[in-house]
Amino acid sequence: MQIELSSEPRPLNQYPLYWAECFGTAPFLPMSRAEMEQLGWDSCDIIIVTGDAYVDHPSFGMAIIGRLLEAQGYRVGIIAQPDWNSADAFKTLGKPNLFFGVSAGNMDSMINRYTADRKIRSDDAYSPNDVGGLRPDRSSIVYAQRCREAFSDTPIVIGGIEASLRRIAHYDYWQDKVRRSILADAKADILLYGNAERALVEVAYRLANGVAIEEINDVRGTAFFIKDLPADWNIIDSTNVDKPGRVENPPNPYAIIDEAACDASAANEPAASAEIKLEGKLANVQYKLRSRLKTVVRLPSFNDVKRDPVLYAHASRVLHLETNPGNARALVQNQGGQKIWFNPPPIPLSSEEMDYVFDFDYARVPHPRYRDARIPAYEMIRFSVNIMRGCFGGCTFCSITEHEGRIIQNRSQDSILREIEAMRDKVPGFTGVVSDLGGPTANMYRIACKSTAAETACRRPSCVYPGICENLNTDHSALIELYRGARAIEGVKKVLISSGLRYDLAVESPAYVEELVTHHVGGYLKIAPEHTEQGPLSKMMKPGMGSYDRFRALFERFSKKAGKEQYLIPYFIAAHPGTTDEDMMNLALWLKQNGFRADQVQNFYPSPMATATAMYHSGKNPLKRVRHDSENVSTAKGDKQRRLHKAFLRYHDPANWPLLRNALKSMKREDLIGNGKMQLIPAYQPRDTGSYHNPRRKNSYQAKPDRVRKGQILTQHTGLPPRK
Repeated sequence: MQIELSSEPRPLNQYPLYWAECFGTAPFLPMSRAEMEQLGWDSCDIIIVTGDAYVDHPSFGMAIIGRLLEAQGYRVGIIAQPDWNSADAFKTLGKPNLFFGVSAGNMDSMINRYTADRKIRSDDAYSPNDVGGLRPDRSSIVYAQRCREAFSDTPIVIGGIEASLRRIAHYDYWQDKVRRSILADAKADILLYGNAERALVEVAYRLANGVAIEEINDVRGTAFFIKDLPADWNIIDSTNVDKPGRVENPPNPYAIIDEAACDASAANEPAASAEIKLEGKLANVQYKLRSRLKTVVRLPSFNDVKRDPVLYAHASRVLHLETNPGNARALVQNQGGQKIWFNPPPIPLSSEEMDYVFDFDYARVPHPRYRDARIPAYEMIRFSVNIMRGCFGGCTFCSITEHEGRIIQNRSQDSILREIEAMRDKVPGFTGVVSDLGGPTANMYRIACKSTAAETACRRPSCVYPGICENLNTDHSALIELYRGARAIEGVKKVLISSGLRYDLAVESPAYVEELVTHHVGGYLKIAPEHTEQGPLSKMMKPGMGSYDRFRALFERFSKKAGKEQYLIPYFIAAHPGTTDEDMMNLALWLKQNGFRADQVQNFYPSPMATATAMYHSGKNPLKRVRHDSENVSTAKGDKQRRLHKAFLRYHDPANWPLLRNALKSMKREDLIGNGKMQLIPAYQPRDTGSYHNPRRKNSYQAKPDRVRKGQILTQHTGLPPRK
């Protein structure tokens, strides 16, 4: 077998168009035979199967993928939320000429279906009228199997976030066990991970030109089965933590100039941390990076990581070190007699390519099939605009980096402003308020490494932890200019920012904070310190409360300057790996001392492939060298302790007081029980111990406070109850 990877991708808009481009653009991608006939189609070239309702909006994966393939000249059909109990629904549009594209939707189907306490949700924001149960558990697997039953000889390509985050052997929280790669369970032909536009267009192009699916093995961002390892590749054995056992923890990106520090092979020590000028060693760096295109790292097998949690943590560490497309190596993992090969991540899209993807003529509304049905996820984003992709924050509980990458991919300002104008002109109900300009984060637009060479060589898991990298350009001027351009559009009355704000980055640009606070905050702003204590913060890779205090000071100063009464709403996570009962107690004390009452709280949710999930399962810390005797991470796993951690966040709820009293007594902290201002909960128990009910909270999908007054205690999500 020969595999030849390239670091120079073909631009998305420079592929020869498929012959079917003569049919033009469809108002909506067809979901029925009748729609196909109206378009003059006798068949579909590609059929996308998705677990979400079909909304023709660039915030929905099936719309982006479908319109991208349509722009390449293919006839694309959509099968949305099919009845999976038989293959009949998968035959609705007939046999696709090229392949089935299968996705669970915008969310992992298990996270969509179950709460952090493994309870079934009754709703589904991505379904008509918020109805739950319209997709199966592990949708990608079920859909792929039904596609195979419907047309056994049609290639099956799986992708989307569920496939992306389950591409290797992974811990499954709902079954409390390690499962093999979803590619093996789905019995698909190839898996595309990440935002897979490059891989998808290349795979479609080759299939359209007669290349067999099993011969496509050199496309970045793909995973597939192999029989034997290629003979001309350098193989690094990283199947054991003791031999070789060394996976580096580079303190800065320059440390990896020494190739020895990059290998997961025996006896490797970290490179010297002294500053190295890349300019003088550029040729050497480029040579070594090129050699990585012919190097594969062998991960511990599925059987090994299933048997040994320490090996699971080690495999997770190796995987996360191979996520920078500039220097990542291929991976291979045995899956019970089969070998799955993982090519390095795709090269990020340029701004021109991002514009190409987002400038398609989206209808920006749900498919007419749904008539007047309400799709909550669409209602939430219909007046918002995605300006970028990716995140270099590296938070261990989040999987954005594993899916979208660490390098920020930006749209041009012109493209973003054009979308706002299209939204104004096409979307029913637009009142002049843009609900969000953001993405995975609110304020990483056009922020990147100062040196392309350093960015290519870097293997740090985060650009902002434990502090902001000195090579990161934190200039927010492009974002300020974008905000001003959006406000200047005729018909736009207000532009709000709802995406999560990276406040430790924002404080580096006080001018940005002033612009944000003066023009783009609708009374309150949500930010996510996640915790106050260093134990859990170090496992989250989140900054301490010092950054929060600096941002709060700027927020309050600029709010006062603008003559506005505005408030910060902090978010926190309970039961995260590395969190002790004492940590949660201290967080609860901070909340009370600062006058916060959390209306809704979230326990840590172990999502597939996240670093924090590896901590949860293995009890080890993959942020450092992993061995059987390496650092242990305490984790709240039992229902009782998880309830306790959540109860500390809702210390004001009388229903939690008995549990908290018992816990505080066990912790020898009876001094916190009483009616004093410095005490956490009262000694008495009211007759009615039902859960605290926010008097302003309404039974709606997203209730929001209509006004804020002094003396009120902020809640985490919605209402603002009066101080007692």
